[in-house]
Amino acid sequence: QVQLVESGGGLVQPGGSLRLSCAASGSIFSFDTMGWYRQAPGKQREFLASITSGGRTKYADSVKGRFTISSVNAKNRVALQMNSLKPEDTAVYYCYVDSFLDGTPDYWGQGTQVTVSS
Repeated sequence: QVQLVESGGGLVQPGGSLRLSCAASGSIFSFDTMGWYRQAPGKQREFLASITSGGRTKYADSVKGRFTISSVNAKNRVALQMNSLKPEDTAVYYCYVDSFLDGTPDYWGQGTQVTVSS
């Protein structure tokens, strides 16, 4: 089992920045891929970004150039730096781990709310 805990969400004005963090514990291995999704009210969960153990990153077009994913210190922590935030970025943000490296999340965090509003 893997446990994921997100932090760093909150209220920010349009154009502002937030940094989300995710810490994984349990049966996580150094070759796992980690990443982020989000889900806005009334919408499906949307892929945002991922990072492999080798540091290769992937982004959704909707956040490319504004969001940056990174590994923080140990391989079981990732961060999502979000800049130039827009009201449409308002959502619950979820961290995930892809342990089987098949491109689909195997474990999820509980989510952290991000609200972009003036």
